[in-house]
Amino acid sequence: MKGQISAEMLILLAVVIAIVAIAAVYMMNAAKQGGQAVESRVNATLGINGNTQGGTGQPGDPCTANMDCLSGSCQYGYCR
Repeated sequence: MKGQISAEMLILLAVVIAIVAIAAVYMMNAAKQGGQAVESRVNATLGINGNTQGGTGQPGDPCTANMDCLSGSCQYGYCR
């Protein structure tokens, strides 16, 4: 009976494949959560808060560039 695979070998192969699949899913979820944690720390460090208009400067606050102002407009060193 050369070349035949027994039922026990098939069951063992199915168990090994299932364990590998479970480990892969676990590792992918861990990597995703790790990536989100790194992204949130980088954003916190750089002060990125999701505001697409500009910085946090209110009208009349001193500024050096348009991105420093909430309005996105820095004129003569002050937010407009």
